[in-house]
Amino acid sequence: MAEVINLDTRSSDPSKPKFERLTKYIRVRSPQDARFVEFDFAIGDPSLFVELIMPQGAFEHFCKVNDVVHMTNEQMAEVDAEMEKWRYGEDTLMSHNHEHYASE
Repeated sequence: MAEVINLDTRSSDPSKPKFERLTKYIRVRSPQDARFVEFDFAIGDPSLFVELIMPQGAFEHFCKVNDVVHMTNEQMAEVDAEMEKWRYGEDTLMSHNHEHYASE
């Protein structure tokens, strides 16, 4: 049987479509004063995101329309740890090299 994924919701209002009840997350990756905002956008699960780039005004509008929340430090750390596993693997020569150079 397939694994069931529980998605985060911010609203329990039954009058809203299910999709609109899902939590929309952002994680800004660009410097605060950058001309364009580079950010991650996730719906329901912070670990499943797309990378987007928008001018500042469009980003502000996007955030308002989607009623976004910023990922917590804990969520960002989990995403980063998962990305490290995909990038370097676990218990591989590449992961050991990365760990060695990261500790210097």
